[in-house]
Amino acid sequence: MSKRILGGLGLLLGAGLSTGNVLAVEPGDPERGQAAAATCVACHQADGSGMNVPDGESWPRLAGLNAGYIEKQLHDFQAGRRQNASMMPFANMLNDQQIVDVAAYFSQLEITSAGGGEDASEALLTRGEQLANRGDWDNYIVSCKSCHGPGGKGVGSDFPGIASQHGAYISTQLHAWKDDERANDPQNLMGSIAKRMSDDDIEAVSAWYASQTVSAEGEE
Repeated sequence: MSKRILGGLGLLLGAGLSTGNVLAVEPGDPERGQAAAATCVACHQADGSGMNVPDGESWPRLAGLNAGYIEKQLHDFQAGRRQNASMMPFANMLNDQQIVDVAAYFSQLEITSAGGGEDASEALLTRGEQLANRGDWDNYIVSCKSCHGPGGKGVGSDFPGIASQHGAYISTQLHAWKDDERANDPQNLMGSIAKRMSDDDIEAVSAWYASQTVSAEGEE
């Protein structure tokens, strides 16, 4: 191998180390993450509880979510794979290390209660529970727990916990997948499922998951 090629490789390797690529990122540190999340609390709150705003832009509960899932969403906002005019500027303020730290911080917070299910009728909650736990095979709707796990507690970094998540936020995301405004999940599974759901179905399952309580240990 020529000295010119070796020199070029050396420059590339040096550049990679100096720009803080993923290989240089340390494990997430919640204390550093708390400092880096200072701009997040205006919407997601200091306790990570978010906001339920039925007629506006709701902010999801981040407390207790899987750290890998939070990291993926922030990277997707940065790369444009997920669109949100409010979130993208804040995501772009974070470097790779800060993303890992912020995710570690929110993931270790205690899960908070959600809004959006308190005024739901018994019939609506019954339909929501059916969709969540059994699906609706007449309409080819797979149960939510098939991916999000029993009780909607989440499975790894691909399928977030949705129990005790704000109803208005769940509804907004389901409509986004249904309308092809969001497609950053594995194989766009959510898009294919959401398209089979009626608006009433979306309201029902959103209210049901918002009404479910989950402790920090994941026990209902």
